[in-house]
Amino acid sequence: MFQYCLFDLDGTLTDPREGITKSVQYALKKQGIDEPDLKKLEAFIGPPLRDSFMTKYGMTRQQADETVAFYRERFAPIGVFENQIFEGIPEMLKVLSESGVKVAIASSKPTVFVEKILKHFDIDTYFDVVVGSELDGRRDSKEEVVEEALRQLGIMELSDTEKKDSCAMIGDRKFDIQGAKAFGLTGVGVRFGFADEGELETEGADYIVDTVKELQKLLLGFVEA
Repeated sequence: MFQYCLFDLDGTLTDPREGITKSVQYALKKQGIDEPDLKKLEAFIGPPLRDSFMTKYGMTRQQADETVAFYRERFAPIGVFENQIFEGIPEMLKVLSESGVKVAIASSKPTVFVEKILKHFDIDTYFDVVVGSELDGRRDSKEEVVEEALRQLGIMELSDTEKKDSCAMIGDRKFDIQGAKAFGLTGVGVRFGFADEGELETEGADYIVDTVKELQKLLLGFVEA
């Protein structure tokens, strides 16, 4: 059984598809870009928003920062609640917490929005540590978020072997596996999120699960390596 579990939020605990894609669509329109295909905008779920606006729409950093501000005009009051929690997640978190596992959030989403979402779904009490990015753009890479979560959990000084054996980073995208690798954690990928075909395998996830039930068994040590 893992003693520490760090969870990504979007695509791992909840399905934020509607709120994120509609808010990205709104932000692009404010910049004069009409994007009617919300499916195309699902690629924005996971990575830092600024990076996605730069890479996918060729924006400068200044333009991307402005577009992120437009995004939040809609996301903060509306999009944050256009969200669905995956079936079985509350029950899994309850079991982990009651089993003595230290549970944390390590998300690239701003902490203020993460906390709102956790409270909205009444799962905030299951987390010992909640770490996201800052609204001013600081700590938006997955590696920075994971590092801060480990620091708050008090396990940065564990040996590489101890980290690998005791701590899992769980997420649906390659960025989560990269964050796990950066600090020698066990990287667990979930296929029910927004990863592209083969993304988690290519990134070298230690484990990949298809369902929340499989994830719960793995984290509690009911699956043999």
